[in-house]
Amino acid sequence: MKSITIKGSERESVGKKATKALRNAGKVPCVVYGGEKPLHFSADELAFRNLVYTPNAHTVVVELDNGEKVDAVMQDIQFHPVTDRILHIDFYQLFADKEVTMDIPVRLQGNSPGVRNGGRLLFRKRKLAIRALPDKLPDFFDVDISKLKIGQNISVESLLNDDFSILHPDTTVVVQVKTARAAVEVDDEEEEEGVEGEEGATAEGAASEAPAETAAEGAE
Repeated sequence: MKSITIKGSERESVGKKATKALRNAGKVPCVVYGGEKPLHFSADELAFRNLVYTPNAHTVVVELDNGEKVDAVMQDIQFHPVTDRILHIDFYQLFADKEVTMDIPVRLQGNSPGVRNGGRLLFRKRKLAIRALPDKLPDFFDVDISKLKIGQNISVESLLNDDFSILHPDTTVVVQVKTARAAVEVDDEEEEEGVEGEEGATAEGAASEAPAETAAEGAE
């Protein structure tokens, strides 16, 4: 999994007055848990742009101005209820021999024949919680929907891997194609002719052919 470096300064004072002063200066107060003692630090709000405002999952290297470096993952974040500015971030320190829990994004690959025939693509799980050692954390779950017909689904069971534990029941549906009024059933032979030459199609292409309400109904 890719890491993002956050350059910051260790905080000597963690009181309300000091925290307010940091925020007024455009900095975000943070804390790293999981080590011998909590590590309090602050960093420029812009330093978190590629960590927070992205659908991707990343680990973090907290690089302090005293030369100390800490590997961590983001565990919790607080936003201002009106301005949406970042108020505080909690991190959890990583150790090579200790498993960590993270939410990993799901990417759809391919073009569903069920959607081409009028079905509705429902993306039920856009992220999956897993537990793994730091060096076993995947960047994404790539889910192939190129054979997904009307009435079929792909569940967590098909994504199981010895490198990590998925913290959802095996029967949890990740993506499915449900029937719609305009849906048309075709036999396998017709379907194979229809998909010839379309192997490079993306999931976005499949979604664009689905009715407009697909994304809203599939999102959690």
